[in-house]
Amino acid sequence: MIPVAVLTGFLGSGKTTLLNRLLKSSQFARTAVIINEFGDVGLDHELVETSEESLVTLQTGCLCCAVRGDLERTLEDLLRRRDACTVTRFERVLIETSGLADPAPILHALVGDAGLGNRLALAGVVTVVDAVNGLATLERQSEAVKQVAVADRLVMTKTDLLGSTANELIARLAAINPSARLLTASFGEVDAGRLFDMGLEASRILRDATAWLGFDEHSSHGRGADRHHHDSEISTFAIVAQEPIRAVTLTLLLEVLAEHCGGDLLRMKGIVNVAECPERPAVIHGVQHLFHPPAWLPAWPSPDRRSRLVFIVRGIPQAWIEALLEALETEVSEVTRSISSCRG
Repeated sequence: MIPVAVLTGFLGSGKTTLLNRLLKSSQFARTAVIINEFGDVGLDHELVETSEESLVTLQTGCLCCAVRGDLERTLEDLLRRRDACTVTRFERVLIETSGLADPAPILHALVGDAGLGNRLALAGVVTVVDAVNGLATLERQSEAVKQVAVADRLVMTKTDLLGSTANELIARLAAINPSARLLTASFGEVDAGRLFDMGLEASRILRDATAWLGFDEHSSHGRGADRHHHDSEISTFAIVAQEPIRAVTLTLLLEVLAEHCGGDLLRMKGIVNVAECPERPAVIHGVQHLFHPPAWLPAWPSPDRRSRLVFIVRGIPQAWIEALLEALETEVSEVTRSISSCRG
């Protein structure tokens, strides 16, 4: 599987500088870089070989491809060229979005296309935040808040210009998305390897499940977690279930959330104790109305076997999701008892 990272960030956040630095890095060799608008990312002319094609080879061994048409078609064409050995055999893909873009449709394309899903695996989302203007941008632009909410990594740029609002911005980012790890970049310098080391693979989740969830397993007791942050209409909370959850209940819960919450379910991730398979926890994560197929860890990462579901939502009450889960559990239990009674 070829890992794919999505790079997003609001206009002026420093994405261009960061990307240009990455393209010069030897760590970033054999990376296919897909850009949705050349005009939005002013790559240094010296970096790009002259070419009339949409695909050009860079001096570092990276590839740069302007999106012409749907992202799915661009990725399919890139994979065909890789298989035909007409381009450098890239080992990973970075998709850069425009500054005003909602990254969710890109994530949907990567997860929802069955053909691409057999070749490409989402590594995660990297969101660039301007250390100088980040607070003001988050106040004014709902797109910027959403870009932060769906991130697995946050990269704070222009840190050489940090002022007195630095701690306030860091606190704001943590309030919107407590599970995202924060990196800093001065003049676009950042460790390229950290951008693909986002822990979505089952092996990494197993090693550090608490960090992946952004949830302190020792701080919550009972179903509702006490960690609850607000940013305007954006809230983050965890729901903890002491008892195992039936597979049918989990399936129904995800279906209802996807159908009725749509764009307001910004991000959800969780580790679930499925009643039918108590020795191997299920890992679930999704964006808006699309969920990744559950992945099964080979074992529990800690003695704590409670199901933990972490939500980043817009205007969805925690109590509503808790009530929904309880109602589904009750309904499934009643149906199960009724079937058992009939068989008896």
